[in-house]
Amino acid sequence: MQQTVSIIISGKVQGVFFRQSTKEKALELGLTGKVSNLPDGTVHIVATGSPDALELLSAWCQQGPPKANVFSVTIEKLPLQVFEKFMIDRFK
Repeated sequence: MQQTVSIIISGKVQGVFFRQSTKEKALELGLTGKVSNLPDGTVHIVATGSPDALELLSAWCQQGPPKANVFSVTIEKLPLQVFEKFMIDRFK
């Protein structure tokens, strides 16, 4: 059964390839959704997939890519959202 989660990552997470690395990890896990930088310096992920894959993505976010320094990760379940693919949202 598919689920959707929102993940907010704070710390040194912008300018360290967090969005690109997240997209690569999400595709590896078979997830769909989007990742974006927010004006407050955080990264926001909305991802849809199996509970196991979402758990693996959430665990990966605790560390992130090599240059990131993650301070906190906040995860919230959302109503199911359907995406065709996983994309980087460059509008935020």
